[in-house]
Formats: sequence, structure tokens, C-alpha cells
Amino acid sequence: MKLTKGYNSKFWKDKVVWITGASSGIGEALVHELKDKGVKLVLSARRKSELERVRIQAGLSDDDCLILPLDLEKFTTLSELPGLVIRKFGRVDVLINNGGISQRSLAHETNLSTYQSIMNINFFGNISLSLALLPYFQNKNAGHIVSIASIAGKFGVPFRTGYSASKFALTGFYEALRAENTNHNIKITLVYPGFIKTNISENAYSGDGSKHGKVDPGIEEGIDSRVCAKKIISAIEMGKLETVIVRPKEKFAIFLHKYFLGLFSKLIPKAKVV
Repeated sequence: MKLTKGYNSKFWKDKVVWITGASSGIGEALVHELKDKGVKLVLSARRKSELERVRIQAGLSDDDCLILPLDLEKFTTLSELPGLVIRKFGRVDVLINNGGISQRSLAHETNLSTYQSIMNINFFGNISLSLALLPYFQNKNAGHIVSIASIAGKFGVPFRTGYSASKFALTGFYEALRAENTNHNIKITLVYPGFIKTNISENAYSGDGSKHGKVDPGIEEGIDSRVCAKKIISAIEMGKLETVIVRPKEKFAIFLHKYFLGLFSKLIPKAKVV
């Protein structure tokens, strides 16, 4: 197959890449960007029918693609899944932990059970797959774990207290995990997207755990998901420790938060985040 310009064909050839949250958004975009790179793909999300749709639209055969439904909230059930992937393809090379849920509610209007669900999906579900694969990666002294965090994991964002907390937690976990595994040649890349054109805000939790059902203005004006996917793939190829995928205004917000926290704290309440 013809390789897309800008991609490292030698890097991707024959690799097995496992993508969670592959049924929509960034995950689906990653499938379409990787489909012609000589890789074997494992697609995971809750809805098997949507995963099949993605596989068919990407033109992937059963020989090149494994549909592996999972529910990140039921994180105690995930430990056996790496064995199914290895049984199918004989190996796993890259895990892209993309699946997750967002939030659109004020803290005092959010049920504790909603916070718990967000942490179960975004943190415990995410790290459970990584921990399940870790012994395999350690034994072969190779492997690449990619965790899709968020700009909300760089600074707290209103209406996303639980979401921000879960993304901050991912940063701490994976930076520590990277330090623990330097002798095993395991690469870890943290990805911090800003507003990306996906259905993330529509599917986000309201305070009671119901669907928010609305598209944020920032999402409508956000970066195209395929552009985001290309940048993630480039970061993986380059072995980056982290990559930030944002528009100029979000990049400026990161700068303000780092160097002018007082000014940032005055401006962030006025930002159009819902």
C-alpha cells in the first residue's frame, strides 16, 4: 500500500497498534491515518457495531484488524484482553489509550457518583490496560504507551473539575511509570489536545451523569480530528515524551498559566468553555 507522505514507513511496518476509543473522534481519525501504514490494528470501544462501521469504512480486513469491545468503566475486567491480542497477532507494539469521557457541570452541581465514574473511565480504565500490558513490554524490552490526556490536564478548566482531575492524574501516573521503566526501553508519550472537532462535549457527563448533549463553541471551531491524529502519529514516530495539540489561544493560556498564574486566574473564569 502507498504510504502517506510524511510518515516513517519503516517505523510502522508490521507493528500491532491497539487504539481505545476507536469508534469515534480522535480514535476513529487515528484508524484512518494508520490504515495504510502496514500496521495491524486493534480497535476497542464499548459499541461493537460502531467499531465494525469504522473497520468497514477504513477498508480493513479481518486479517489486519481485531475488533475488541471493552468498557473502560469496568476496569477490573480488562486484564485478560492483551492475551487475546497476542493470540491474534503474536505481539503488541503500541497502545494508544484514547478512550474517555468529559464533563460539563459545576462542581457543586455534580454528584459524587459522577466524579467516580469519570475517574473510573479516564484514569483507572486507562491505566488498567497499560498495567496489563506492562509485563509483556518489560519482558521484550520494547513497547510504546500513548495516553491521550488534555489541555485540561495542564490547568484546571471550569465545568470540568472531574475531567481535569482525571487528566492531571494521568500525567502524574505516566511520568512516574516512565521513570520506573527506563531500563526496559518502554516509551511513554502524553498527548495534550485542546479543542478538537469531535463529539466529546455532546457525550460529556452533566452533573447527574446524564449526557450533556450540546456542542461547545470551542469544539465547533476546533482542530480537525484528522489533523490531530497526524500530529499524534508524528509524536509517536519521534518518541516524544509529550505533545501539545492546540490552537494559538490555548497555547497562550498554557504560557500564562506557567508564567503569569495570577493573570491566568483572572482570565480563565471568563473563557468560553461551554
